[in-house]
Amino acid sequence: MSKFWHSKLRLIIIIKKSFRKIIAIIILFFKYLEVIQLKENFRALIIKEDENGNITKSVETIHENYIPRNEVTVQVLYSSLNYKDALSSSGNKGITKKYPHIPGIDTAGIVVESKSDKFKVGDEVLVTGYDLGMNTFGGFCEYISVPSAWVVARPEHLTLKEAMAFGTSGFTAAVGILEILNAGITPDMGKVLVTGATGAVGSSAVSILSKLGFQVIASSGKESEFEHLKALGASEVINRNTLVDTPEKGLLSKKWIAAFDTVGGSALSYILKATADGGIVTNCGMIGSTKLETSIMPFIIRGVRLVGIAAAETPMPMRLKVWERLSTDFKVDLSDKFYEEVSLEELPSRIDSMLAGQLKKKVLVKM
Repeated sequence: MSKFWHSKLRLIIIIKKSFRKIIAIIILFFKYLEVIQLKENFRALIIKEDENGNITKSVETIHENYIPRNEVTVQVLYSSLNYKDALSSSGNKGITKKYPHIPGIDTAGIVVESKSDKFKVGDEVLVTGYDLGMNTFGGFCEYISVPSAWVVARPEHLTLKEAMAFGTSGFTAAVGILEILNAGITPDMGKVLVTGATGAVGSSAVSILSKLGFQVIASSGKESEFEHLKALGASEVINRNTLVDTPEKGLLSKKWIAAFDTVGGSALSYILKATADGGIVTNCGMIGSTKLETSIMPFIIRGVRLVGIAAAETPMPMRLKVWERLSTDFKVDLSDKFYEEVSLEELPSRIDSMLAGQLKKKVLVKM
């Protein structure tokens, strides 16, 4: 073949390859446009209450006017299931006052409408906490519309999916762990206890603390999940029944320098009494009880501190710092051993499982 025809052939091949690339770019462009457009009709998990107080939940198709417009409207790509969502879905008026309602306190997606200078159409964002999913329609819907003050730009080193694999539960764990670190606690000072360790918050705390180099004692009532907790990083797993308070004793032998508690009640009293000098205990839950009856001795003899974690109302400057840590040194292996991915249609059954205490992993919802 002459040089002329050889050059011609090479030119044709280059043109064909370039044409394929252009077509691929055009296809991606139109897919992108499809993603960032607000649909007229879309799906949502609707919780309803009838005149007799009976609660039902089902995935329905709703019109865009069903969602009250706010400053920023987001197409939801991922959400995650939290205990507040399960309570809202069961008609708990302490969480949600009026029905019908759309739960979902976590959202990650793409801005489709914005009246805010902070965010533009196409931005990838997160919304967690505040009133989302409680009395404001939440993330178990293909779209949400919220105040711009609730919105966080996606951290650079987290995908939207990874952010929701953490979700509010991982965010809450990170807030509590930052309290422990800010108290000056380091891995060489002793072990850290995590209660409710098979729950979404507890399992996140186990994973993050382990990554930071702490020896983690994980407490759970689910013995079948002990090996899973070790896989997440726990160096020791104990049955929750060992955390039984003895009211007549003001102090117990020192077992840990810090604790991340999700249980409350009698277990929290025991934890405080068994915390070493200068230690810290954080609490973010009340699975055991909303009441705490304990001795003053851990506070005045050992200088133990008890810190409450209210992650939903974390101020924005702190919220941004927490997400930054979750995207860097707090970022753990977010593989499927950490979560189960489900569709919106599969979500109602997972809510029932959560209320029955049968979930084994965090639940990630893909829209």
